[in-house]
Amino acid sequence: MAPRELPEKAKIVYEVIRGRRSIRNYIDKEIPWDHLKLVLEAGLWAPSGSNLQSREFILITDKDVIRAVKLVSPGLYGNPQAIIVLCYNKKIAVKGGRLGELMAVMDTAMAAQNMMLMAYSLGIGSCPILSFNKQALKKILDIPDHVEPVMLLSLGYPKEWPKPPSRKTLNKVVHVNAYGYNLSSSIDNSK
Repeated sequence: MAPRELPEKAKIVYEVIRGRRSIRNYIDKEIPWDHLKLVLEAGLWAPSGSNLQSREFILITDKDVIRAVKLVSPGLYGNPQAIIVLCYNKKIAVKGGRLGELMAVMDTAMAAQNMMLMAYSLGIGSCPILSFNKQALKKILDIPDHVEPVMLLSLGYPKEWPKPPSRKTLNKVVHVNAYGYNLSSSIDNSK
C-alpha cells in the first residue's frame, strides 16, 4: 500500500518513522520542559514484557553533568541540550524469571524508539548511544547497584536533518511462512 492510500493517522505515523534520523550535531537552543516531558512520557507508553515496567529514566539537562557524561561516553558526539539515560531496575526485572533481564533490555529499547519518534515529531533530533563506561556513568549520576544503565539518548535541535540512508528492500529481509521464501514470490504464488 502506497503512503498516499493510507488513512490520515497512518500517514502521519509512517512519515515520522521514515523521517527520524540519528542526529549528532545540535544547535545551541534549549528544549522546553513540556517537550522533554512529552518525550519521556512517550517512553512510558512503550510495551513492557509481563507489564513489569522495570525501566527507569534519568534526564540530564545540566551542562556540567552533560560534559561529565561526555567524558565517559566515546559514542556521544556534539553538544546535546539533554541526555536521557535509559536504565532498568534489577529488583523489578528479576520478577520476569530467567528472561527478566532480556525483557528489561528490550523494554528500554522500545522506550527509546518511542522517545526518538516523539522527539522527531517535535522537531528535536536524537541519537541512541551504547558506547559509554557504565561504572563511570553510575558514579557520575549516583546510580544505585540495582539499577542498570542500558543506553543514552542525546537530544537537541539539529543543525540539519540528514537525508535517509538507503534501506534493504522487503524482499531481502522478509521471509514468509519459512526462511528463504521472500515476500514477492509469496505474493505471486497467492494469486
